[in-house]
Amino acid sequence: MASNILGKISKERTISAVVIVIVALAAILPGGIVLAAVLYVISIIGYLELTKACGVRQKGSAQADSPDRLNLLEIVGIAAITGYYAAIYIRHPDAGTVSSLSLAGFTVLDIGLMVVLFLALILMMSVYVFAFPKFSAHQVMAAYFSLVYAPVMLSFVFLTRQFEHGIYLVWMIFINSWISDTCAYLVGVMIGRHKLAPVLSPKKSIEGSVGGIVGSALVGALFGHYLDLVLGADQFVFLLFVVGGVGSVISQIGDLAASAIKRNYDIKDYGKLIPGHGGIMDRFDSVIFTAPITYFLIIFFVR
Repeated sequence: MASNILGKISKERTISAVVIVIVALAAILPGGIVLAAVLYVISIIGYLELTKACGVRQKGSAQADSPDRLNLLEIVGIAAITGYYAAIYIRHPDAGTVSSLSLAGFTVLDIGLMVVLFLALILMMSVYVFAFPKFSAHQVMAAYFSLVYAPVMLSFVFLTRQFEHGIYLVWMIFINSWISDTCAYLVGVMIGRHKLAPVLSPKKSIEGSVGGIVGSALVGALFGHYLDLVLGADQFVFLLFVVGGVGSVISQIGDLAASAIKRNYDIKDYGKLIPGHGGIMDRFDSVIFTAPITYFLIIFFVR
């Protein structure tokens, strides 16, 4: 019975992983509005998984909201995500000349992104004040944290895709996450002896962690060598070696951070959307962390 259940779970995970890769290809290759739309949907789902997990829908100081119905804080968050992704897409150079207007070194739309996030905080605090004591301070902070944690950090997938050669470089986000995770698992199973985070994740080992970092860095270097051959360049081997290694470290922190939140709130998975994996946050927990670090490392080394 147990072996049948494990076999079913393994089959579900494999099928889900294949579907995720296909969706990633279908979104990343064309880029533009297709990628922005897919990330927007993923961000909304991830945001709602987080707000539910972190107790934004639970009772505040005075009364409870239905766990199946959005409350006003979440509605403000969804509106902010919508405005943020609209600004992200408009910011894209091909979307219009307004993206080239600048003020004090920032484009008008860079400032627009910051304004969206500031307005979201102000609106959430307004809901807190004028609906007091319906919501607790914890709920407001959790709602804003969820907005930055998933939607904003995931948007760096889109921003990385907009680089020159971004159609190639954006895959480093997933190499940093998925290749690192695979290498860490294999090395940990083979030679793992010392616990990395014994209380939070007893199965993870220091040896596995090092294996993930080395594996991600080496795959990054190989990918960089391929890009140098294809693009006739000589800059990507070292760049992607560093991005792979550093990205793996950040990826593992992201994985452990998502697990810590689940432990704090005593939940097994963030959702049930992806068979065999859980929710969006269960599958993309490390990608959420690797996307910004990949973007900024590329800027640091290339630009």
